[in-house]
Amino acid sequence: MTAELLATRRDATLVLTLSNPGARNALHPDMYAAGIEAVDSAERDPEIRAVVLTGADGFFCAGGNLNRLLENRAKDPSVQADSTDLLGAWISAIRASRKPVIAAVEGAAAGAGFSLALACDLLVAADNAQFVMSYARVGLTPDGGSSWFLSRALPRALATEIILEGKPVPAPRLATLGVVNRLSTAGAALETALAWAEELAQLSPNAVARTKTLVDDACSQPLAEHLVAERDHFVASLHHRDGLEGISAFLEKREARYK
Repeated sequence: MTAELLATRRDATLVLTLSNPGARNALHPDMYAAGIEAVDSAERDPEIRAVVLTGADGFFCAGGNLNRLLENRAKDPSVQADSTDLLGAWISAIRASRKPVIAAVEGAAAGAGFSLALACDLLVAADNAQFVMSYARVGLTPDGGSSWFLSRALPRALATEIILEGKPVPAPRLATLGVVNRLSTAGAALETALAWAEELAQLSPNAVARTKTLVDDACSQPLAEHLVAERDHFVASLHHRDGLEGISAFLEKREARYK
């Protein structure tokens, strides 16, 4: 079977589907390269307002393929380093995207699959989905930014517990902790994410992009510096065509129509 990333359109949303039949959508470097290309393409297409990342056949992603990792042990370490760097480049592309990226998780997100879900701006999960940091249980350490994302989303002790123990964490618990945004019934995560993407598509693309930048920068900026950044983004947004349309629509009591 072939590991691939399938790209389809649903109105203004680009849907990226992890597909590796028979292997619970285990990851492969070809997926990383396709993911980078897909995100970059979405950035250049003004008709795409959001991206949804999901998995085929009712399962999000089992993470790395352990058989492939064993094969890489017989090769020069640079082979695995290049593969991990490519995954990191896809993660970075998701984080840098000006479009909102929503993960739609069914079944489970394990290892680097969990990392991919965490990299997204918003996370929808079926209420019976499981999230697993499975690295330590097979003698490995995290990749794909999972230790970075969890350490910023959770208290240090809790992030350490989830990463070291490698036990499945139910989606409802992660929702309580604020890692999962919305729960759906089993089988409805993708449709829930698509409906959310459609709502976001009605917002100002300029405001969405600038808000993403502010949120991403907030953790690394002192308050004084961040206030200046907020000022600059606010002024730029006010003088952007979306600012005129948004304010005019509100005052005229109509729906805004952003281009």
